[in-house]
Amino acid sequence: MKADMLIKGGMIADGSGEEPFVADVAISGGKIVAVDDLDGWSAEEEINAQGLLVTPGFVDIHTHYDGHATWGSRLEPSSAHGVTTVVMGNCGVGFAPCKPDDRDRLIRLMEGVEDLPGPVLHEGLPWNWVSFPEYLDRLERRSFDMDVAAQVPHAPLRVFVMGERGAQREASTPEDIAEMGRIAREAIEAGAIGFSTSRTIAHKSSDGEFIPSLTASADELTGIAREIGKAGHGVIEAISDFDNLDSEFELMRAMSRASGRPLSISLMQKENAPSRWRGVLDRIEESNRQGMEIRGQVCGRPIGLLLGFHLSMNPFQNCALWKSRLADLSVQERLAALRDLETRRQLIAEMETAEPVRPFDKLFPLEDPVDYEPSADASIAALAARAGEAPAIWAYELLMGTAESGDGIIYAPMSNFADGTLDAALEMMKSPNTVLGLGDGGAHSGLICDASFPTWMLTHWGRDRPGERLPLGEVVRSLTSGTAEAVGMFDRGRLAAGAKADVNLIDFVRLRLRPPKMSWDLPAGGGRLNQSAHGFVATIVSGEITYRNGEATGALPGKLVRGKRG
Repeated sequence: MKADMLIKGGMIADGSGEEPFVADVAISGGKIVAVDDLDGWSAEEEINAQGLLVTPGFVDIHTHYDGHATWGSRLEPSSAHGVTTVVMGNCGVGFAPCKPDDRDRLIRLMEGVEDLPGPVLHEGLPWNWVSFPEYLDRLERRSFDMDVAAQVPHAPLRVFVMGERGAQREASTPEDIAEMGRIAREAIEAGAIGFSTSRTIAHKSSDGEFIPSLTASADELTGIAREIGKAGHGVIEAISDFDNLDSEFELMRAMSRASGRPLSISLMQKENAPSRWRGVLDRIEESNRQGMEIRGQVCGRPIGLLLGFHLSMNPFQNCALWKSRLADLSVQERLAALRDLETRRQLIAEMETAEPVRPFDKLFPLEDPVDYEPSADASIAALAARAGEAPAIWAYELLMGTAESGDGIIYAPMSNFADGTLDAALEMMKSPNTVLGLGDGGAHSGLICDASFPTWMLTHWGRDRPGERLPLGEVVRSLTSGTAEAVGMFDRGRLAAGAKADVNLIDFVRLRLRPPKMSWDLPAGGGRLNQSAHGFVATIVSGEITYRNGEATGALPGKLVRGKRG
């Protein structure tokens, strides 16, 4: 037998959750045609995978590449971590549908909610669409280093139908609801794979306005959900603070009942309510016992902030000197000022009375090797105490970095770390009613870089974590078929005959994350946090190798993935 590509002798983690096994993989025409002992087969390209872990390509269902995908072809940092399919349009934010007069509003919303700089969006977005089907058509003309799929977001939809009333969160009329439902269904029938909404006060535009969907009524949400249900396919994604747990979760159940479609809810441990997640998960599990399909969308590491003098936030930003002299400088001007000894002395002194961004006992160096589950004795406060120094001095020197280049990073773990461990995240991940997500690739360009979580899942939960870990086969399943099937993509996520040929070859023994770094390669010279990994030997999309040892090959076989067309 002859194939286009033959991967020989690898340790196969096939996406089923079972223990890995040694086998060969044959690929032809962008599909996997056999997984077995394939002695006697030949191929145009043969890869010796002995000693390597071979997995399906990873499917990340929670990203924000909605803008990036309209101007760029490489969806970094996700592509550096074995991701071969992304779903965007999460959290109810995006850029379609959109009337010309609302473009600035949607940019301000994305700038505030997802920390994407306004100048980058103003220069990068081509705005060659109005409706959501037109947005999908524009994406379909492009090629990428992975496949992309899109959800129709609630905030642009609400503004599109209601205008200023929608932006100001006024109550929708029956006519408004009917029109939003019609457009949402139209988007699903055109190939959107779902609908997303946000009900969290953390989501604000750059000028301080709450996200338009924050207080949307039950009638509005169920009205839209009902129309999506009529399409017969598509998913719903939601985020809520769950401050009133019973009433808010009942709203989630109402959307699930009205649509009859799978629904996922962001699930995390919050510092101000460290046990609330248990109540949400209990209600998710009870809903599934009653026949609904509701999942908690969880992350296997803290959702945390990266602080630095060259990033969006830093520990000294509430000091008077910072606000008056440093905040509005360019990065290079700021770093030059920070090298001045008097500036250093004054900022450190002001930290004694300034409101801290985070207490120093909750801040940690983020260096090589990267650790997203640090122990208390690794905090800035603990390190400074052992050195006999003030924490502010230690933090300043760390942020100035090697040769005072100003590229040091301090990690501030937030959600999932209220107890100082990831035990809560482990409990969430072990539930059969959760799915991995919340990596936010394409967003938080100067504040968060959680899109690298697939590599962390493999190294930390599958190999290195002291104490309880997860079986490697289960880690791979959670990154592949678990996520793919949650959004209705049943053609990928498995190494099996007939599946799409999205594959990773990984040197699992040597696999490791590198620390995040800023890349200044966005439109208008904008910067973004990027993070690479060592150990991805090859990533294959639709049978074509897109990356070898972390370097792009030039191949761009990734396309728009449309849901079932109506």
